[in-house]
Amino acid sequence: MKLYELFERCLYIPYFQTGKSANYATETKDNVLYLYFEKSDGENDWKINFDFPAVPYRRSGKTVWFAHRGFFNVWKEIEQKVAREILSKRLKGITCVGYSHGAAIAVLCFEYAWFNRPDLRKNIYGYGFGCPRVIWGEIPDNRWDNFTVIRNIDDAVTHLPPAVLGY
Repeated sequence: MKLYELFERCLYIPYFQTGKSANYATETKDNVLYLYFEKSDGENDWKINFDFPAVPYRRSGKTVWFAHRGFFNVWKEIEQKVAREILSKRLKGITCVGYSHGAAIAVLCFEYAWFNRPDLRKNIYGYGFGCPRVIWGEIPDNRWDNFTVIRNIDDAVTHLPPAVLGY
């Protein structure tokens, strides 16, 4: 799919709600799994957006890396709902797409797919439209090579949490 098609699909696809702020949708086309994550939708999502202390997310060998606590908690609500689809052996590729709040969740979903599907790494893509910052500190490998962040320079959400805090 083209970038604008992914964005439009992300805006208009019907979402499932899990928990208070975890809205997602999935569809499969030609053995490619598309995972979509909804933009901020209400006061609770905004509270999560500002819940940004860094928490341990994953151990990669001897390295531990950290993520935004609010987005991490939302991802944990969704993870078990989509894990079976991500782990399906029939897939030829995976694409994670989100907008704003959902873009942050797409970052963590992309990483989950990358980590758990080494057989598909060359065919796992992510797109974060209006994506806030999610990862704290540096990650020492190339896992983010296929994740594209799309920002409007004057969109304040894409500059949060502040880089001065390590994001």
